[in-house]
Amino acid sequence: MHPIPPSFMALQPSPPRGWRAPDLAALAERHEFCEDLAQSLAESCRGLPGALGVTADDVLERCHRGLAGPDAGVSPAESVWVLRRLAELLGWRDPGDWLDPAAG
Repeated sequence: MHPIPPSFMALQPSPPRGWRAPDLAALAERHEFCEDLAQSLAESCRGLPGALGVTADDVLERCHRGLAGPDAGVSPAESVWVLRRLAELLGWRDPGDWLDPAAG
């Protein structure tokens, strides 16, 4: 199991005072799922810009559309995290400057 990075912990809303903290086991499970998804996408996407004659941003946009779909199994915030992690794994520009987390 991977340690949960602060960037993933930040996806969790802060509970109001007096509420229970998020279940760390469940959070670790969600992180593991999202990390595995990013790793799997990295394997699939690595050669796409050269093979398809598109930019890395084009590939990330297509992945974002897929992650935003109902069958992706991730929340909108998680989809943004997966996409940013994918870019990091591939050494591509962070899509944070064009990606709208609210668009999920």
